[in-house]
Amino acid sequence: MRIALGGVRDEAEIRGHRRTYVGALPGRLLHALKKAGKKNAVVLLDEIDKLGNSWMGSPDAALLEVLDPEQNKTFTDHYLELPFDLSEVLFICTANSLDTISAPLRDRLEVIELSGYTLEEKLHIAKDHLLPKQIKDHAIAAGTMTVTDDSIKTIIREYTREAGVRQLGRELTKLCRALTLEIARADEGKSPRLHIDAADLHKYLGKPKFQSEVAERTAVPGVATGLAWTPVGGDILFVETSRMPGKGSLEITGQLGDVMKESARAALTYVRSNANQLGVDVNFLDRQDLHIHVPAGAVPKDGPSAGVTMFTALTSLLTGRRVRNDTAMTGECTLRGRVLPVGGIKSKVLAAHRAGIKRVVLPHRNARDIEDVPEDVRQQIEFIFAEDMRQVLDAALEPVVLPPESLTADSPRAEA
Repeated sequence: MRIALGGVRDEAEIRGHRRTYVGALPGRLLHALKKAGKKNAVVLLDEIDKLGNSWMGSPDAALLEVLDPEQNKTFTDHYLELPFDLSEVLFICTANSLDTISAPLRDRLEVIELSGYTLEEKLHIAKDHLLPKQIKDHAIAAGTMTVTDDSIKTIIREYTREAGVRQLGRELTKLCRALTLEIARADEGKSPRLHIDAADLHKYLGKPKFQSEVAERTAVPGVATGLAWTPVGGDILFVETSRMPGKGSLEITGQLGDVMKESARAALTYVRSNANQLGVDVNFLDRQDLHIHVPAGAVPKDGPSAGVTMFTALTSLLTGRRVRNDTAMTGECTLRGRVLPVGGIKSKVLAAHRAGIKRVVLPHRNARDIEDVPEDVRQQIEFIFAEDMRQVLDAALEPVVLPPESLTADSPRAEA
C-alpha cells in the first residue's frame, strides 16, 4: 500500500482522530492495513521529506514510534485507543533529500541511496518502457513510428539533464504527439509513417537545450571542472578564477556557503606556501587581487568536495598552465595538501560520464567506492587516485610548454 506524505502537516493523519470529534477517522496507517486486509503488508511512505509542521502537531514526530521496531509493537491509534502491533509491517520510505528529515527520524531509517541511470540504461528504459507506453497512450498503430537508437541518445544528451528519466519521457511524448497530429491531418485512406533520426529532432523538439561546455570553459588557465552532488543526482560545476592589479584581496562569489569559502581561502594559503615548488611568484599578492567565482550564482552551493577543484583552478591561474578539458575532479584538501575523501562518488562519476569526461581525479581513500559504479562506465573513464595535491596537479594540469628560445642544445627536451 502507498501512503503519500507530501504536504501532510497534521499529526492526526498518522495517529488518527479521537472519537470525541465529529467526523473522526483512524490514521492513514490503519486505514491502509484495513484496505490491504493483511497485518504484514508492505507500506510505502512516499515523499517522507515533504512532511510539514503546524499548530496541529508534528507528523514526523508521530512517525518516530511507527518506524521504531522497538516501539511499534504497541502503536496506539487515537481512534482505536488500543495497542496495535506494527512490527510485522515492512515500511519503505522514499525521499529526494535527507536534509529536511529530522535527525531522530533519520536515525530510525536504514538509508539506501539510488544514483542516476547511465546513458545505456536510459536507452533501454526508453526503448522497452517509455516509448511503447506513449505509443499505446496515443493510439498509434504498431509499426507506424520508429525511433532510432542514435536519436534517443541525442535526446538524452542534448535535451535532458537529469538523474532519472522523467524529462526523457516528456520528450518522447512530444514525438508521439507529432505523429498523432500528422495522422489527424492526413487524408482518409492514408496512413502516415514517421521515422525519426537524430537529424529530425530539431523539427519536432526544437533546438537542443544542453551542450557540453567543458572544452570551452577550460580553454584558458584558471578554470577547473569539479563534480558535485545534488538531491537529484550528480552534476558538474566550473570553478573560475581571475586576477587583476590590486593590493592582495580575495573576492569569492557564486552564492557559496561557509564550507566552500573556507576551501577557497585554504587553497590560496596552500598556493602561497608552496609558491616556489609550483613556479609561482612569491610576492604575487602584493600587487594583485584574486577573484574566485562559481557560475550559476542564483543556485546556493556548499559542501566539502570542492576544495581540490579550487586548489587546481588557482594553481592553473597563477602558473599559466591550463586544466585538461577531459578531466574532472572532486575531493577536499588540507592546508598541507593532503586530499581527503568525500561522498557521492557514484553519482559524481555518472555525472562526469554524462558530460563526456574521460578522466576523473578522486581521493585515494575513495578507491573502494568505484565498485559501485556500473562496469560499462568504469571501462570508459580513467580514474586517477591522489593522496596529495601534487598528484592532482600532475594529473589535471597540462605540461609546461617552454618557449622555443628557452631550449638549448644541452636541455633534455632538445635531446629528445
